[in-house]
Amino acid sequence: MSDLSYDPYTAINMADPYPLYRRLREEAPLYYNAEYDFYAVSRYADCERGLVDAKRFISGKGGILELIKADVDLPPGTLIFEDPPVHDIHRSLLSRVFTPRRVAALEPKIREFCAAALDPLVGVGEFDLIADFGAQVPMRVIGMLFGIPEADQPAVREMADRNLRTKAGEAMPVAEKPTFGAEQFEEYIDWRIDHPSDDLMTELLHTEFEDENGVRRTLTRDEALLYTTVVSGAGNETTTRLIGWAGKVLADHPDQRRELVSDRSLLKNAIEELLRYESPGPQIGRYVPEEVELYGEKVPAGATMLFIVSAANRDDRRWPDAERFDIRRTVGQHLAFGYGIHYCLGAALARLEGSVALDELLNRFPEWDVDLSRARIAPTSTVRGFETLPLIVS
Repeated sequence: MSDLSYDPYTAINMADPYPLYRRLREEAPLYYNAEYDFYAVSRYADCERGLVDAKRFISGKGGILELIKADVDLPPGTLIFEDPPVHDIHRSLLSRVFTPRRVAALEPKIREFCAAALDPLVGVGEFDLIADFGAQVPMRVIGMLFGIPEADQPAVREMADRNLRTKAGEAMPVAEKPTFGAEQFEEYIDWRIDHPSDDLMTELLHTEFEDENGVRRTLTRDEALLYTTVVSGAGNETTTRLIGWAGKVLADHPDQRRELVSDRSLLKNAIEELLRYESPGPQIGRYVPEEVELYGEKVPAGATMLFIVSAANRDDRRWPDAERFDIRRTVGQHLAFGYGIHYCLGAALARLEGSVALDELLNRFPEWDVDLSRARIAPTSTVRGFETLPLIVS
C-alpha cells in the first residue's frame, strides 16, 4: 500500500513541496484524496490538456477546492469563476479596458513606485522584501489603475490580505453568500458612478456591451464591484509572491543573480523562469460535470479536480532537468498563469511589474542574502509565497 499522501492545505505552506510533487507525477498521475474528496493531476501534459477543456472541467462552481466543495451560489461578475457564454462576454469587456497598450504605458509609474519604496532602504543593511517592497509596488499599481486614493491603499491591501489568510494547513472559510471582500470597494464604486475619472473603475462602469440575453447595457453596480475586487485581489497577491520568490531564488543562485546584474537583457526570461520554478498559484480547481476517464480510472460526475500547476511546471517530461533553476532556459509555455479561456488577464501586468521591480532592486542591491530563520511562508490555501522575507544587503 502506498504511503503517498497529498494534502493541498499542507503542501501550499511547505518550504519545499517539490519532492512530494515529484512523487505525485511519478507514482500517482491521477491521485484521489478521500479525506477532502478530490482528484488531482500533476503532469504538465495532463494539466495543460485539462485546463484548456472548459467543457469537461468547468469553473462555474469556483476555482479553489473549498469553494467548489461548498457548492454555493457565486455572485455575477466573478469572472474567474464563470463559464461560457457569460464568461466570454465578461472577459471580452475586461480585455477591452485592460489592453496591452495600457499595461505598457504603466512602466514609468511602476519604476517611480519602485524607487519610492527602495530608495529609503539603501544603506540600512537589512529590510523585509515583502513588507518594505514586494507588497508595496502591486498595491500602488492597482490603486492607480482603479483610482483609489494613495492614503487608502494600505487599508485596501490589508483587507485583501486578510480575506486570503487561513490558519496554516486549514481551508479558507467559505460564506454562504461569498462577497470576496467586495464591501471594501463599495465607497469607491459609488463615488465613481457620480464622478467619472480616467481610471479602470470608471471604464468598467461606463463601457457598453451586449450581455448573454442580447441586451445592450453597462455593468451593474454589483458586477463592477465584483470585477474590481477580483482584479485587485489577484493583482496584489500574485505579484507580491513573485517578487518574494525572486529574492529567495536569486539568493540561492548568486552566480545567476550576478549574470542579471551585468546583463539586463536576461531579465524578462528570468521572470518566466521564476514563474515556472516557483509558481505563486500552485493549484487550480475545476468541477467535473460529466464522468471522465484518466489513466484507466473513472472520475465521476460531480467530482472536483485539482490541476497542480506547480508540479506540472517542474515536469521533466516538459523541460530537461526541470528541477534546476536556469535564467537562460528556453521556458516557452508554462502554467503559472493558468491556460485556456481562463488564462490570467493580468499576466502582462504581473510580468511587467516583476521585471521592473527586479531591475530596480538589482540597481540598488546587486548582492543580498536571506535570513531563512526568520522567513515565513504566508498561510493561505490559494497562493504560495512569503509573508516575511528578511534580506541582508551590503
